[in-house]
Amino acid sequence: MKAIFKDVISLCLYLAIILGCTYLAVNYALQRTEIEGSSMQPSLADGDQILVDKLTYRFREPRRFEIIAFPYRYEQDTYYVKRIIGLPGEKIRIDANGTIFINDEALDESYGTEAISQAGYAYTSRILGDDEYFVLGDNRNDSIDSRFAEVGAVRRQEIIGKAFVRIYPFSSFGSIGKKRQSGE
Repeated sequence: MKAIFKDVISLCLYLAIILGCTYLAVNYALQRTEIEGSSMQPSLADGDQILVDKLTYRFREPRRFEIIAFPYRYEQDTYYVKRIIGLPGEKIRIDANGTIFINDEALDESYGTEAISQAGYAYTSRILGDDEYFVLGDNRNDSIDSRFAEVGAVRRQEIIGKAFVRIYPFSSFGSIGKKRQSGE
């Protein structure tokens, strides 16, 4: 009888530890997010489910070309997933040909699926604040992003974390890595 009681206590303690670790991971380390729409194609597709790492940016600042998640300001429990293009303090501009300029130099990148047809408010130069990031969807002409007032520049404290793994569909399971750009 004493052995059974000891085993039950041991099992309960084990389950409490597992539940505690799960709670910590879900609330402080990871967030599952589902992609809705085509704004991040071809990197992420409608219906993809990803995990967002909520810890990395506690130890370092976000970097150019990383994919981040942040809340949509006008709808609760809605998150946007976009790629960082401009970093704090940089001057951003998109010209009539759709070329992105960072500090008056053309950005060498190949994430966009086509030339940008609508520069939005980035048509004129804008200097990002000390805690602001300029983000774009990879499907540049089908994305609501920092070019438009409803998203605008994303403040550092709004960034939930870095998208790092696709968990669904299972056929596409794997890390969401960045492509190397020439000059990196």
